[in-house]
Amino acid sequence: MESTRTLTDKLFLILKGLGMGAANKVPGVSGGVVAFVAGFYEEFIYSLRKVNKKAFKLLFNGRFKSFYNYINGRFLSLLFLGMLVSYFSISKVLDYLIKHYELFIWSVFFGMIIGSIYYINKDFKDWDYKTYTSLALGILLGISISFLNPAKENDNLLFVFFCGIISVSGMTLPGFSGSFILILLGNYVLLLVDSVNALYDTFFEIINGDFSFINNSERIRMLKVLAVFTLGSVTGLVTFSHVLSYILKHYKSITLSAIIGFIIGSLGVVWPWKETIYKLDETGSFLLDSRGEKVIENYQRFIPELNTETYYAIGFIILGIAIVLALEWYGQKTRKVT
Repeated sequence: MESTRTLTDKLFLILKGLGMGAANKVPGVSGGVVAFVAGFYEEFIYSLRKVNKKAFKLLFNGRFKSFYNYINGRFLSLLFLGMLVSYFSISKVLDYLIKHYELFIWSVFFGMIIGSIYYINKDFKDWDYKTYTSLALGILLGISISFLNPAKENDNLLFVFFCGIISVSGMTLPGFSGSFILILLGNYVLLLVDSVNALYDTFFEIINGDFSFINNSERIRMLKVLAVFTLGSVTGLVTFSHVLSYILKHYKSITLSAIIGFIIGSLGVVWPWKETIYKLDETGSFLLDSRGEKVIENYQRFIPELNTETYYAIGFIILGIAIVLALEWYGQKTRKVT
C-alpha cells in the first residue's frame, strides 16, 4: 500500500495531519471530520488497531522494520508528524485568528461542518428505524454537550490521564470535539495551552544551552502534566481505535448514522454568532486562568442582523463548505489512484 504513495501523496498526508491537529485544538471542531472527509478515516482507524500484542512482540524482539510495516508506520508517522507540527505552528496561528477574527473563523468551521454533513450523508443509503434512532441519539448527545457548563481546572495526574483518553475522541470519532470536552472538564487551557507552551519554551531553552528550567518547579509541574496527558492520549487513541474498528466492522450503518448525528449536533457549538459568557467569582469579578485571561463559562447564541459583517461571515461559511468539497475531491482522486 505504502510503496504506491508518491511524494505528493506523502506531502498531502502531512498536510492532513496539520489539519487534524489544528482541528483537534479548536473547541467544537473534530479532527476526525478531516480524516473522514479527506478519505483516510478507515485507514487511520485500522492502522491504529494494528498497535496490538503482535506489534509489541515484534518491537520487543527487535524486529523494528517488521513492526513499522505491520502498523502501517509510514502512514501513521507522516500523519502524526503533521499533527505534531500543527500543535506548535498552525494551532498558534489559529489561537491568534480566533482572538482577532472570531466571527469569521467560526464561520469557516461552521461551513466545514455543513460540508462534512453533506459528504457523509450523500452516499449513505441504509436508512431504517435503527439508523434513524441512532441519528436522533447522536444529534441529541451533540446538542446536550454544547449546553453543558465547564468544570474547574484540575491538575490531578489521574484526572489528567483521563482527560488524555477523552481528548483523542475527536480524532477517532468525527463530530465529537475532544477540545470542547476538555473545556467542559475544565482543563482546556492547562492541557492544550499552558503545558504545550511549557514544552515549547523548554525546547528552545535546551537548544540555547539553558537548563535553568530544571529548578523551575512550575515548569517541571507543567511538563509532568503534559507527559501524563500524552500517555493518556496514546492509551485512548489505541483503545478507541480497537473499539471503533470492531463497531465499524459489525455495525457500520448504525455507527455512520450516529456520526452524522454527532456532527449535526455539533453545529450548535460552532454557531458563529454568539457572545461569550465568562465565569464570575463571589464578588462579581471575572475569574482569571493561569494566563490571566477570563475563564469561559459558556456561549449565548443569537440570530444576526443583516449587515456587511454578516454578509462577510456568510461568505466565509461558503468558503468552509468549499474547503470540504475540495478535500472530498482530492480524497476521491487519491482512492482512484491507489
